[in-house]
Amino acid sequence: MASLASILGLSRPRHERAGFQLYGCAVAAARDAYLYTTVGVPDTLDGRFDLVGLHAFLLIRRLGTEPGGPALAQAIFDAMFADMDINLRELGVGDMGIARRVRAMWEGFHGRAAVYAQAMDAADPAALEAALARNVWRGEPPPPGAAGALTRLAFAEERHLAGQPLAALLRGQADFLPPEQACR
Repeated sequence: MASLASILGLSRPRHERAGFQLYGCAVAAARDAYLYTTVGVPDTLDGRFDLVGLHAFLLIRRLGTEPGGPALAQAIFDAMFADMDINLRELGVGDMGIARRVRAMWEGFHGRAAVYAQAMDAADPAALEAALARNVWRGEPPPPGAAGALTRLAFAEERHLAGQPLAALLRGQADFLPPEQACR
């Protein structure tokens, strides 16, 4: 898909390629079958959106204060919502409904990210677990231990991403832990 900048004949944003690559890393981590079969995340559009959002949030959080990081974090965000737009079109959502749905997803992501960041900044696993249970299972009770497993995953991935060199991230390279290891 051509970016608006390339369509208008402008240069591509500096971090566009790396942002799409990092977003791809987040999607790959979020699609790990273990999260759906063992942890019990609903294997639905909403469940997948929440896990992609969680992994993208962790990358964006990692980049937030690094030199060049905020621009790359924005590129990840842009890649995520460009992908959401494409996915909705592939699902047959009409052009008139796309903007409304993408906006709702955007707002949902920002709301989740704010709550997750607050809990992680406070090193408050109980608050993060409650937020994950509320968002991922959409008001339904999660399977026993599932929200706790995702909480452990979030904190483990945050530590793991913190140890990755900024230079690798700027090249679009990120490594997530296997969820069976991160959820312990």
